[in-house]
Amino acid sequence: MTGRSVLISGAGVAGPVLAYWLARAGFVPTVVERSAAPRSSGAPVDVRGPAVEVAERMGVMARIRDAGTAVTRLSFVDGGGRRLATVDMGAIQRAAGGGDVELPRGDLAAILREAGRDHAEYLFDDAVAALSQDKGGVDVVFEQGASRRFDLVIGADGLHSGVRRLAFGPEAGFVSHMGLYIATLALDEGVERADEVTIYNTPGRAVTVHPGQGRALAAFIFHAPAMPFNHRNLAQHKGLLAMACAGAGWRTPELIGRVQAAPDLYFDAVSRVSLDNWRRGRVALVGDAASCVSLFGDGSTLAMAGAFTLARELAASPDDHRGAFHRYEEKHRALAGPRQRGVRQGAFALAPRTRAGIAMRNAAAGLWPLAAAGARLGRLASGRRRPSLPSHEQCS
Repeated sequence: MTGRSVLISGAGVAGPVLAYWLARAGFVPTVVERSAAPRSSGAPVDVRGPAVEVAERMGVMARIRDAGTAVTRLSFVDGGGRRLATVDMGAIQRAAGGGDVELPRGDLAAILREAGRDHAEYLFDDAVAALSQDKGGVDVVFEQGASRRFDLVIGADGLHSGVRRLAFGPEAGFVSHMGLYIATLALDEGVERADEVTIYNTPGRAVTVHPGQGRALAAFIFHAPAMPFNHRNLAQHKGLLAMACAGAGWRTPELIGRVQAAPDLYFDAVSRVSLDNWRRGRVALVGDAASCVSLFGDGSTLAMAGAFTLARELAASPDDHRGAFHRYEEKHRALAGPRQRGVRQGAFALAPRTRAGIAMRNAAAGLWPLAAAGARLGRLASGRRRPSLPSHEQCS
């Protein structure tokens, strides 16, 4: 048992996983979360590949499957709701090797927090205001609570990480706008087909309705150059979204009307986070704070895998955080790098910028399962498995 104290900023996905495994390794984790309650909005996320292994080792994979959506198809529609093309998502999952689960992000975060809540201290409705580190530890000033000292501090606080800003520098130096914005809104009702995601496109824009377990989700995606906005200003977000969706057909006017009346809306730029390294002395980053690849569902998988790897390396050398941080970063970059490089291809699939691009995407949609099968056959032929996690006796 090490008894070393670790402050983890962020109780989303990476933070609870890291706290769970650090507690098992004898560390004393504290998780601080700015929000007082979980968000009602936020896009569905995927638990796939190495994240499935993490969840299985935590004993929560059955709960994750129970919370999963029933989506097996994705349909592209025109302004009158007529289906133009359909993708068999079930076939893609089977071709890729199966085992993946899609579920609401809030449900995933709640399951992960519940798994380790008796072994970590959680501080909600608070955030890190200042950090000062020396050779022996890190002094932390909180916005609400009393100042405290920790052996290590980990930023698991997302794209707009406060820990990264305090320890590494302003966000502008690390966050790159990818030319897209996304907004999501939880709806109060389900949908006609619980197994189908519906997407309506106009050039450079996509409006989608995604089924959940009894509660659907609307998502809006649009191309636009970088523009200044406050990521906590709800009224500003509603105005920007209304302007971006003006003139669009299908259910867009109705859904924008719901946006205007909603008490909660997720809105942000699709961004990529790039840093030369993810560590500064006794402070390190994990999840989106280190390597954001937003929009396409991989963020949660990377967050879970990265948190597990970081915990494993700290458990292997609890008295050498520098070495542990270095090994964690070296191993996790190999997993995160290819996902970050695939953002632009995904953007074309969801929101082509021209009518010709939309038509081309629709024509090719039926071939997506074949492409997934081909990729899997290529891995098998070359002897490569899907990315997985090495085991460690203290994180098993």
